[in-house]
Amino acid sequence: MPIVTVSQLNNYMKRFVDSNKNLSGIYVRGEISNYKRHSSGHVYMTLKDSASALRCVMFSSYTSRLSFEPRSGMKAIVFGRISVYERDGAYQLYAEMLVPDGIGELYAAYEQLKAQLETEGYFAPEAKKPLPKYPSHIGVVTSPQGAAVRDIISVLARRYPLAEVSVYPALVQGVGAVQSVADGIEYFNTAVIPDVIIVGRGGGSIEDLWAFNDRAVADAIYKSVVPVISAVGHETDFTIADFVADLRAPTPSAAAELAVPDQAELRRKLQMLAERMCKSQQHKIDGYDRRLRELQRKRVLTDSMAFLQDRSMQLDLTQERLVSAMERVIDRNTRRFTHAAAS
Repeated sequence: MPIVTVSQLNNYMKRFVDSNKNLSGIYVRGEISNYKRHSSGHVYMTLKDSASALRCVMFSSYTSRLSFEPRSGMKAIVFGRISVYERDGAYQLYAEMLVPDGIGELYAAYEQLKAQLETEGYFAPEAKKPLPKYPSHIGVVTSPQGAAVRDIISVLARRYPLAEVSVYPALVQGVGAVQSVADGIEYFNTAVIPDVIIVGRGGGSIEDLWAFNDRAVADAIYKSVVPVISAVGHETDFTIADFVADLRAPTPSAAAELAVPDQAELRRKLQMLAERMCKSQQHKIDGYDRRLRELQRKRVLTDSMAFLQDRSMQLDLTQERLVSAMERVIDRNTRRFTHAAAS
């Protein structure tokens, strides 16, 4: 049996493993440990379970496709090929795709961006702008062909036809959707400035709604000087846009209801206020009427001479008092004079 060198043996093992079709495309489940991203963009880590460990490398051409940043302790499913690293004589997994185990790649990216924006204050209550009670102009950023825009316009027309509605035709899914939605929000902050903006679309899968989980859309909503209502998907769907917006609506129709008051309710309130005002004025009039009747019953008004007669009697009484007082003064002075003359 010939004697081989270490290099020859490692090379043989590499070719042997590479030729095994069962190892050329394999999914491996495990927990990530010793995760490290090199300055070159390559990622080095170890996949492990309760009993074993496997070295793993993902080159930068594949890491650039990740929409989230893996971390140590994360359970993952890694797709790639098994090969031998000749220098060390160790086999390892050359990863081409990495997906968090059990939650999916998109959900992991969603959770990471959500945590990051929350740390940066994007969701803070003090950052929320109040909605106007009686908006005169509504801006809508959505697809012009979808059911969402029809629902929004229908509800606005029924509830509050006084408001003008402007629609920015945006892509809401697929390539270019993120930039299109962000441009729509910016348009309503620069070119045309309404009182409130509704941003949204109808329901769909997480992939369909993904444009509203992007950082660019979150930035556009956060920087908007006009209050923004987010209405993406169905009631159970939550996107990053929902958390950043000044108000989240469960559906596009609900967003329209939240944006404007109900004209029927306003009419009822106005009718109630009118009735209260009439009752208040009638109460005042009734009070003045009672006062008038009381004055009319006074003697000074029923007998025109009564006032003069009363004053004449008071004058006579006053005159008598003055005469009596003067007589007392004269009498006292007379006694003093007599006494002084006698002295």
